[in-house]
Amino acid sequence: MLRDPEGTKNRIVEWIRSYFEENGKGCKAVIGISGGKDSSVAAALCAEALGRDRVIGVLMPNGIQSDISDSKQLVEHLGIPNVELNIGDAFEAMKGMLTGSGSLLELCGLDGLSRDTEINLPPRLRMATLYAVGQMVPGGARVVNTCNASEDYVGYSTKYGDAAGDFSPLSHLLVHEVRQIGDVLGLPQELVHKVPSDGLSGMGDEEKLGFTYAVLDEYILSGTCEDPAVKEKIDRLHRINLHKLRLMPAFEADGERQ
Repeated sequence: MLRDPEGTKNRIVEWIRSYFEENGKGCKAVIGISGGKDSSVAAALCAEALGRDRVIGVLMPNGIQSDISDSKQLVEHLGIPNVELNIGDAFEAMKGMLTGSGSLLELCGLDGLSRDTEINLPPRLRMATLYAVGQMVPGGARVVNTCNASEDYVGYSTKYGDAAGDFSPLSHLLVHEVRQIGDVLGLPQELVHKVPSDGLSGMGDEEKLGFTYAVLDEYILSGTCEDPAVKEKIDRLHRINLHKLRLMPAFEADGERQ
């Protein structure tokens, strides 16, 4: 648990202000609003740091989103400018392009999209949308990353999708700590403590992962996990997903030059 959630919140707000002073003085922040705790808390922190008018919330349902009302509740609560851009047509067009290529399906030994492709394509389309919006905003904008430390630890994000962004106010906070900050910010309880779901697989985060965030947070903090099978799963997910957290490896050519 955070010793001083209010103090931590204030330090994040100052950190966001400093980031914009150095990396986009006068720019706006563009953030995808899912209606979950992470985007809600990150948007609220940016609104406090920059002022409501400098935060643009982008709602991006994929066709019909059953909980789109949560996203609308958040932007109304914060009073930030917002726009709804439905990625459904773009998603269907991409699916059609990929599945319409017989040579690609033959190459991959498939008769349609792989499950991973179908799950990860929407977040990548959303990130492309956020950067497109950012480049349309007069004076420019910076895209907010909304990942937290718990999800990052086990790679529960889409590379170049929700794992992307220009700055990340929450990536060193665990799930329960993000909720603490949300409570300090006075955000609606139903958003801060909403059952987490990726909105992609039809399953809750904890159901899909096979363990709770409480267990994961405790393991990250203390290194202890009572269930050996869960510990092994967490360790494996962390190991195979480290590439999402590291800079892209690049060959060093200095030794090749005369």
